[in-house]
Amino acid sequence: MTRTTSDSCPGVLRLHQATDGPLARIRVPGGLLASQQLQALADAARDLGDGNIELTSRGNAQLRRVRDAGELTTRLETAGLLPSHTHDRVRNIVASPLAGRIGGRADVHGLVSTLDAGLLAAPRLADLPGRVLFTFDDGRGDVSGLGGDIGVHAVDTAEFALLLAGRDTGIRVSANDAVDVMLAAAHSFLDLSSGQWRLHEIADGVERVADLLGLAPGADRLELGATHDIPIGWLTQDNGLVSLGAGVRLGSLPARTAEFIAAVERPVLVTPWRSLVITDLDEWPAEQVVRVLAPMGLIFDANSPWLLVSACAGQPGCAKSITDVRADASAAVESGHVQPDPTTTDASTATIFAADAVTVGGRQHWSGCDRRCGRPRGAVTDVVATPDGYRVD
Repeated sequence: MTRTTSDSCPGVLRLHQATDGPLARIRVPGGLLASQQLQALADAARDLGDGNIELTSRGNAQLRRVRDAGELTTRLETAGLLPSHTHDRVRNIVASPLAGRIGGRADVHGLVSTLDAGLLAAPRLADLPGRVLFTFDDGRGDVSGLGGDIGVHAVDTAEFALLLAGRDTGIRVSANDAVDVMLAAAHSFLDLSSGQWRLHEIADGVERVADLLGLAPGADRLELGATHDIPIGWLTQDNGLVSLGAGVRLGSLPARTAEFIAAVERPVLVTPWRSLVITDLDEWPAEQVVRVLAPMGLIFDANSPWLLVSACAGQPGCAKSITDVRADASAAVESGHVQPDPTTTDASTATIFAADAVTVGGRQHWSGCDRRCGRPRGAVTDVVATPDGYRVD
């Protein structure tokens, strides 16, 4: 398919004019935030936005109702969160959050920074659509199923499978060559594109990019599927330290909570599941972090129903939304209408339910209209607003 308009993904320098005000999206390659960067985001959310940091399904951050775009730009540049004006929107890089700390075949976080530097150093790659996604999977299979455009998946400590449009090409590359091959694939995308936003939209795009790379595929193919393995709770690292996986209700992190996390002074990872991982803690400080942050709303219980629910922006942020779906989804969780077992779903597509009568089991996504923005990949029940109530698909 050929797009007739350029992609409208927001950044820091090009804000999205949402119904409730300007929205800025801050790219966070690999989801990695230093404590001072998280503090800078918290300050900006409080001083310039609506008081919350929204976490996205690509491990990025968003600020809503931005009141001073120039001041936001200055603050993010100072914090190292806007290293380039030309490449602002193209640094969409997701990596296995626990890589190098817990399990996995390879630590891919060093490759993230190398790819980011390569993107910034290539003027032409500033022309990539803001929707192109790069993925680094450490072999556990947590991010390869996200449907990235260009990615690598560790098959052992020093060898990676090349993924294009979320599929294993059969091409294998060394750890030393992985980033160069990914950058070459990005250039090939631009060679082939006639306005497409994603690689899968280009006719025979996977095969044509592979041909341009000049690399021969082998016979083996990885079977990749979407997972929902959110790292939550007490996570013992391979080096004996502790990471804490923290769920964030509907991916909206209050600035005040973010300030407390920044005060821990440890690296923080934003995950593609709109959660956080606070890393490299000794046991006693980790216990104190849980004691402080759990009452503030962070989720350290892997069985929490909040981890089953996602939602689009809804009203008042989106003009197309029929209702405030985030408020309705929150009410469903708090009233016990979100059940852990998918078999408990008692609704059908033939019935319209009032907001307070929707009872759904398992993973679910609440949408303010049939566009179903923000819907996660994989098996998920849709709860879709209609003019008369909610339809459960």
